[in-house]
Amino acid sequence: MVFSSLTFIYIFLPICFILYYSASSIKMKNIVLLSMSLFFYAWGEPRWIVVLLLSSYVEYLGGLRIDKYKGTWKAKASLIASVVISLSFLVIFKYFDFFASTVNSVFKTDIGLLRLGLPIGISFYTFQTITYSVDVYRGRAKVQKSFADLLLYICMFPQLIAGPIVRYVDIDEQIRDRKVNIKDASYGVTRFLIGLSKKALLANFAGQIVKELIAGDLNKLSVLGAWIGIIGYSFQIYFDFSGYSDMAIGLGHMFGFKYVENFNYPYISKSISEFWKRWHISLTTFFREYVYIPLGGNRKNHALNLLIVWFLTGMWHGASWNFIIWGLYYFVFIMLENLFLRKLLNKIPRVFSRLYTLLVVIVGWVFFYFEDIGKLKQMLSIMFGFGGIPFSNVTDFAYFSNRLFFFIIAIIACTPVARYVKELLYKFSEKSLRCESLVDITNIIFNLILLILCTSALVGSSYNPFLYFRF
Repeated sequence: MVFSSLTFIYIFLPICFILYYSASSIKMKNIVLLSMSLFFYAWGEPRWIVVLLLSSYVEYLGGLRIDKYKGTWKAKASLIASVVISLSFLVIFKYFDFFASTVNSVFKTDIGLLRLGLPIGISFYTFQTITYSVDVYRGRAKVQKSFADLLLYICMFPQLIAGPIVRYVDIDEQIRDRKVNIKDASYGVTRFLIGLSKKALLANFAGQIVKELIAGDLNKLSVLGAWIGIIGYSFQIYFDFSGYSDMAIGLGHMFGFKYVENFNYPYISKSISEFWKRWHISLTTFFREYVYIPLGGNRKNHALNLLIVWFLTGMWHGASWNFIIWGLYYFVFIMLENLFLRKLLNKIPRVFSRLYTLLVVIVGWVFFYFEDIGKLKQMLSIMFGFGGIPFSNVTDFAYFSNRLFFFIIAIIACTPVARYVKELLYKFSEKSLRCESLVDITNIIFNLILLILCTSALVGSSYNPFLYFRF
């Protein structure tokens, strides 16, 4: 089950609301959320729910032992054991076959492949379990003595499948006590519908462009067609993933939880370093807090620490060489910016620094999209006109002009224009109660229009995957 499905919007979510708001206490509300979250996960992955439960229980026991032996070597041993066991699940399901195939290829061995399916969300919930154990060990978070409450933190359906990666320390008190007022619920509904619109109206349309241009035979592509296709993918992955994060944050608000922001208009960044402060913020925070700083951060072996982080960032996204190359690609640019490029970018007009960032990011999506290294090389050759590739085909300009309205809307949606308009409306509404009521009515109409448009799009669309589900 996905958020952008009619089953979720019109059946699962209303039932969950009725049960949740019928519950009389926080304890009962948590039971409702936990039960619905387990059902939500089992709907799509019934056989792998055991992995989720086992991984959660390992961290629960590890947290109890860390707290019991606080300040002793046994606490550190418990931390290492729980983290290693949790990561072992991720390695077995996601990376074993990749490592085995690589060893077989290099050393001509015959290690058998497991060929296991990848449990949905394992990359996300594994990192969440690790933050719990580490923060308990560091003394930043209190140990959770209720397995049900810890399991609720790990498998809560708004952020279970594709994040954001929520640290336990940020949500601990909200599990114990929270309140939902009309303002929070209203914000949550609007935020959910904005995310749903990003997915159903923008990401899915961009996905069709990608499918038509670069998902098939690359031999038919021109330079212009290749750039239209990869720019389409740039829009698709942004609206897909940021849309999911918006929906998760919105759902959290509806149930009284405040999740961290995961995107902050990354395509307006003026450097690659800034881009990664705006893109998938929860993942960047995880690697900074739980890998980069413990390795020594900027204090010692700075370049090596960055190399490890970006290698792991690439690996986290997928067990394939293209993701490793993608991670190392960003390592190179961030190192260049640290050495000299950032000073240059600060001196030139912002428009050029933004164009530089966009170019690097868009080319980077080529490494991310093509798992086949041969096709990856071919795509780059086409984009930069190597081998006598024509600039355009007969149909390229007609294809682009027919989708020009979408590209204009997509570009605007990647900028804070809507946020500025919203801020102006709220400033205007503060002048009188009448204006405030008008803004509230406008917000309701806006939500209804989005819901109708998204419902219409979902009814008529057969293309509705979430890209980050496969990670």
